[in-house]
Amino acid sequence: MATFEQVLARLEEIVEEMSGNEVPLDRALALFEEGIGHLRTATAELGRAEAAVKVLTERADGVLEAAALGE
Repeated sequence: MATFEQVLARLEEIVEEMSGNEVPLDRALALFEEGIGHLRTATAELGRAEAAVKVLTERADGVLEAAALGE
């Protein structure tokens, strides 16, 4: 399985290739389909990372506790 960084790098390659002149339609469609798959993978990975992030907050009594991001 590719890392998040590898997925982003491949997405950048796809964008660069699709931005070029005269990309044949069948190649452009294949790149688009691949890109959508990588985008879904990256989005899911970001969601997992966001869920794992914890923010430490200090209560009035000085005790630190973990709270979910955004709380």
